[in-house]
Amino acid sequence: MREGIHPAYGPVVFRDRAANHAFLTRSTMTSERTIEWEDGSTYPVVDVEISNVSHPYYTGNARVLDTAGRVERFERRYGKRG
Repeated sequence: MREGIHPAYGPVVFRDRAANHAFLTRSTMTSERTIEWEDGSTYPVVDVEISNVSHPYYTGNARVLDTAGRVERFERRYGKRG
């Protein structure tokens, strides 16, 4: 790899404020805000809106769409093909 063309890659805390959950990982994202982590070190923190803890797909709260009703409504509106 060429020197000086890649962003800095280091530890960052991502925090899901809706679920009150945070995790430490490595990333190229940066932030002016910092947080003291469980190990006593201070890391930059990036707030996210959705994580695996609050996403409906991962929590099992996903809504199932009524696709049969939508198909029937489409066929009533535009007629069946065939």
